[in-house]
Amino acid sequence: MFPIRDHNPSEQKPWITYGLIAANILLYLSTLPMVAGGEWLWVRLALYPLAVVQGELLWGLVTHMFLHGGIMHLAGNLLFLYIFGDNLEEQLGRAGFLIFYLLAGLVAAAAQIAADPFSTIPMVGASGAIAGVMGGYLLLFPRAKVDILAIFIIFFKVFTLPAWIVLGVWLAIQIFGGYTTPTDGGGVAYWAHAGGFLAGVTLALPRFLRLGGPTFWARTHGHPPHPDAVYAPTRIPRVGR
Repeated sequence: MFPIRDHNPSEQKPWITYGLIAANILLYLSTLPMVAGGEWLWVRLALYPLAVVQGELLWGLVTHMFLHGGIMHLAGNLLFLYIFGDNLEEQLGRAGFLIFYLLAGLVAAAAQIAADPFSTIPMVGASGAIAGVMGGYLLLFPRAKVDILAIFIIFFKVFTLPAWIVLGVWLAIQIFGGYTTPTDGGGVAYWAHAGGFLAGVTLALPRFLRLGGPTFWARTHGHPPHPDAVYAPTRIPRVGR
């Protein structure tokens, strides 16, 4: 089960979200093994917790957010960014959203480093920063409608659920994975995801309070402060607005 879109249209073009998507795709293509120097570039730009603790290769704290370990890793991250990024960009402004994204990614990296500071396994992926976007989205639009695609071996179905269920379950999975998965074995950086998500909630808090805090929720009932997008119920919807 994974989200394919929300019912929360934005009223402006999310150029920063599009730019981040483009940057991730461009750097992924630039670091493919068949590209001259691509593998070397990937190795140099990844994040190495032990090196950071020792004060070395510090650029990896930022550059790792634009690297990915494969096409599915890239596609999954960018799908989440595309679904949730535009609404947060509209709320925070373009410059504010870019700063928010990078800060969430830095906190996510710090969380993973804290979980295993002596690791020499390279950490890559935008998922920590995107988890921050999801956390901010949850704070501002907890009852926004999100379409989920569920695949049951030979058939599939789309369900519509409130954002607080979709994102809350996702966060619970990350925390569970962090507690049950050894940090020295590589794989999914669960603590980076959880740390980025909680950072996103915290970083979005000033905007939430400017909107009125609990009165904003009372006014909108947790829904986006505009009419929901409506999609055809008889077919699998196209990802996008």
